Amino acid sequence: MVGRECYHCKQWIQEGEEHDCWSTTEAALTQDLSEDLQDAWGRLRETAVSFGDQRIYASHKSIMFSRKSCYFFVRPKKSFLEVCVFLGRTLKVPQVRRVERTSRSKVAHIVHIKHRDDVEAPITDWLQEAYELSKGETGRVKSRQKSKPA
Repeated sequence: MVGRECYHCKQWIQEGEEHDCWSTTEAALTQDLSEDLQDAWGRLRETAVSFGDQRIYASHKSIMFSRKSCYFFVRPKKSFLEVCVFLGRTLKVPQVRRVERTSRSKVAHIVHIKHRDDVEAPITDWLQEAYELSKGETGRVKSRQKSKPA
């Protein structure tokens, strides 16, 4: 039996067989969620879509929401939705489980959503803020140059 084991998903792939464990769909990632989490996911997606033009796509184990760059993503888990929101500031509130600086201009905030009612302010406000922040991003941070005195 000639083939190889996928480095990512550990699945055995026959020689010549195509394999792409990174590609998936929203439906595949959300199909096994409980009814409460399905409702929460629906409300979260609905809220994000209401912000305006964006790209929503599934990648590996996450569902990404992006404009020029990803402004938040969702990782569906068994008992909660792990939401990662990218903001230009650090939040110090109980809803945020973990904070990590991802670049000079972005800070990732991890929030757990367990029910549809969790998808309301202030979380929806943070999503809107992240959406607006991603509007003009080019991926580069402008350097700060000191102006020379006259």
